[in-house]
Amino acid sequence: MEEHGDEKRRKRRGPFDDIFDGLFDNREFEKMFEEMQKYFADAFSGIDLGKIQPGKPFVHGFSLKVGPDGKPRMEEFGNRTRTAPTGEIELDEREPLTDIIEGDKEVSVTVELPGVERSDIDLKVTEDGIEIKVDTPQRKYRKRLPMPCEVNPKTTKATYKNGILDVVIQRKEPKKKGEGEGFRVNIE
Repeated sequence: MEEHGDEKRRKRRGPFDDIFDGLFDNREFEKMFEEMQKYFADAFSGIDLGKIQPGKPFVHGFSLKVGPDGKPRMEEFGNRTRTAPTGEIELDEREPLTDIIEGDKEVSVTVELPGVERSDIDLKVTEDGIEIKVDTPQRKYRKRLPMPCEVNPKTTKATYKNGILDVVIQRKEPKKKGEGEGFRVNIE
């Protein structure tokens, strides 16, 4: 019996084999895991952690989801980095964690925006995307999400409760190019 366990360990190719065995093609997850390892190696090799501003968190992560097509999707979230004129790395804006669910008649978007007031959220919806911005002294968030299909911005309903922004937009038939310039949405 012990030999069988050792043989199984030798055949294991990736860290997720036991968890996802038989659910779907593990090669996609292995490929994503390798990409994440390369990304982190590249990202942290170029950052001098001593230049990060004290008291400001450094947040970066990945959300791994299985799409409607059965293929895994990886989404990054966290701080955005930029170099200030002084040469220091500034970590101002966070890219919030999001989820998009495409239904037959509507698209639902959920965005995590902890620590902000409803009135601080600037939400803009176009036929092909959504942009969320928060710019307060305490919190800065920014994210642009492409829609999986064309939507009707004028049908947008948005609510914000307990740090979660929920946006529901009706799908629409594609229109001629150039029609529609976006639509500001009031949040309830």
